[in-house]
Amino acid sequence: PEVLESVIDYLNKKTNYAISQAVNGQEAVRFLQQCVDDGTEVDLVLLDMRMPLMSGLEVLAWIRHHPALQFMRVVLLTAAAGSNEKVEALAAGADDYITKPFDSDVLMHKIKAIIKRNEEDHKVTDNLEFELGAYHFNPKLRELKIKDATQVLSPKENELLKMLAEHKNDLLTREKALKKIWGSDTYFNGRSMDVYIAKLRKYLKEDSTIEIVNIHGNGFRLIDKSTD
Repeated sequence: PEVLESVIDYLNKKTNYAISQAVNGQEAVRFLQQCVDDGTEVDLVLLDMRMPLMSGLEVLAWIRHHPALQFMRVVLLTAAAGSNEKVEALAAGADDYITKPFDSDVLMHKIKAIIKRNEEDHKVTDNLEFELGAYHFNPKLRELKIKDATQVLSPKENELLKMLAEHKNDLLTREKALKKIWGSDTYFNGRSMDVYIAKLRKYLKEDSTIEIVNIHGNGFRLIDKSTD
């Protein structure tokens, strides 16, 4: 409750965002479902991992499986650095995390970065679609299709594959991808990106002409041999 109160007070003083709050996970789920029913758009959800009744991970799982909310941006508040909670948060599909106790200005930086990415998602450039070998990739719908199979991508998977597709057969530097998608090129963010690269490779394994290769010390290349 103390963390919730301090975050609400800080955001109310520093921003003009419309902010709603829930005191436990079940209340958060009810609120989000009501937003869906009312047609209210929510830009970002900030979840504590250790909420009562339903944990942050349980609420996140509910969000990721909800057809109307699965692409919603979510930041998890985790325990102190060094715990496994940040790994769990990213593995569960969180867009970012912040460890407690945290600096309010750092939290604000993360929130603004995600809000900015939301705005960029609505730009005309996101109407671009890509042919990657036998795959059809639609970033706006976050869909990767091959034949009759469709893989719905998480927000970070979608952004990373879009950047790779935009740099197809060329180098996408780690620094550029990390700063645009994760907000900074720290070691832990780098490890997180490697996990997402592994996921994308798994999604693309049905076509041997498509490959994501490591360029040691520099970044990645999405190679499309079907155009050779």
